[in-house]
Amino acid sequence: MALSRLSMLVVIAIIFLPSIAIAKEFVVGDDKGWTIGVDYQAWAANKVFVVGDKLVFKYAVGDHNVFKVNGTAFQSCTVPPPSEALSTGSDTIELATPGRKWYICGFAGHCNAGQKLVITVLPNTLAPTLPPSPAPAPSPVPPHVPHFGRWVPKKLLKGFPLVH
Repeated sequence: MALSRLSMLVVIAIIFLPSIAIAKEFVVGDDKGWTIGVDYQAWAANKVFVVGDKLVFKYAVGDHNVFKVNGTAFQSCTVPPPSEALSTGSDTIELATPGRKWYICGFAGHCNAGQKLVITVLPNTLAPTLPPSPAPAPSPVPPHVPHFGRWVPKKLLKGFPLVH
């Protein structure tokens, strides 16, 4: 049975797409959300965070907020200026760089009561790093030979006759 050009492209896409990392969205504290009385260290312990993932802090507006802080402010529960607070009740933070990230609630006593989160963000090594596409060849390609540039080895194409 011969495959059409479209079928050939679908087969090739299926081969390569699993290697593309898909960002995850983590609701901090799961169904409990961002509040007092949740062990955020335990919540984060079994999770792997990578660049591109998102943290969503869900809480009742006016009861909590979120501050991104450094390690020193995290340890001492030092709250930054109010202008730096996230306070929508559904704050999404995209993890754009690898490394340690620290978050606290700035309401009086909340950080000291354990409403703080520290995570380590890993580089996204699952996303493919493709070399730049080569310039198209000036000579025409015979109609019976599929042309996919240099990114598909010829061995892969053997056994896939094309229908014209």
